[in-house]
Amino acid sequence: MEEQSNQTIAYSEESYPPVPTRATRFWRAFIPWQLYRWVVLNIKILRIVAGGHS
Repeated sequence: MEEQSNQTIAYSEESYPPVPTRATRFWRAFIPWQLYRWVVLNIKILRIVAGGHS
Protein backbone atom coordinates (compact mmCIF):
# COMPACT_ATOMS: atom_id res chain seq x y z
CA MET A 1 0.00 0.00 0.00
CA GLU A 2 1.16 3.48 -0.87
CA GLU A 3 0.74 6.29 1.59
CA GLN A 4 -0.10 9.71 0.29
CA SER A 5 1.38 12.62 2.17
CA ASN A 6 -0.53 15.85 2.60
CA GLN A 7 2.48 18.09 2.88
CA THR A 8 2.25 21.70 1.83
CA ILE A 9 4.87 22.85 -0.61
CA ALA A 10 6.64 25.95 0.69
CA TYR A 11 5.97 29.13 -1.25
CA SER A 12 3.26 27.53 -3.36
CA GLU A 13 0.10 29.44 -4.27
CA GLU A 14 -1.84 27.76 -1.43
CA SER A 15 0.66 29.06 1.13
CA TYR A 16 -0.46 32.68 0.73
CA PRO A 17 -3.70 34.17 2.07
CA PRO A 18 -6.26 35.47 -0.42
CA VAL A 19 -5.83 39.10 -1.45
CA PRO A 20 -8.81 41.34 -0.57
CA THR A 21 -10.80 42.61 -3.53
CA ARG A 22 -10.96 46.29 -4.39
CA ALA A 23 -14.47 46.52 -2.91
CA THR A 24 -13.33 44.88 0.34
CA ARG A 25 -10.47 47.35 0.68
CA PHE A 26 -12.89 50.23 0.01
CA TRP A 27 -15.37 49.17 2.71
CA ARG A 28 -12.58 48.62 5.25
CA ALA A 29 -11.33 52.18 4.73
CA PHE A 30 -14.76 53.90 4.39
CA ILE A 31 -15.21 55.82 7.68
CA PRO A 32 -19.06 56.17 7.56
CA TRP A 33 -19.37 52.39 7.11
CA GLN A 34 -17.01 51.79 10.03
CA LEU A 35 -19.06 54.14 12.24
CA TYR A 36 -22.28 52.37 11.25
CA ARG A 37 -20.81 48.94 12.03
CA TRP A 38 -19.44 50.27 15.35
CA VAL A 39 -22.91 51.50 16.36
CA VAL A 40 -24.52 48.19 15.38
CA LEU A 41 -21.92 46.23 17.34
CA ASN A 42 -22.36 48.41 20.43
CA ILE A 43 -26.15 48.03 20.30
CA LYS A 44 -25.72 44.25 20.21
CA ILE A 45 -23.36 44.40 23.19
CA LEU A 46 -25.78 46.64 25.12
CA ARG A 47 -28.63 44.20 24.48
CA ILE A 48 -26.56 41.32 25.87
CA VAL A 49 -25.40 43.29 28.93
CA ALA A 50 -28.85 44.75 29.63
CA GLY A 51 -30.42 41.32 29.27
CA GLY A 52 -28.14 39.94 31.96
CA HIS A 53 -29.11 42.68 34.44
CA SER A 54 -32.86 42.33 34.24
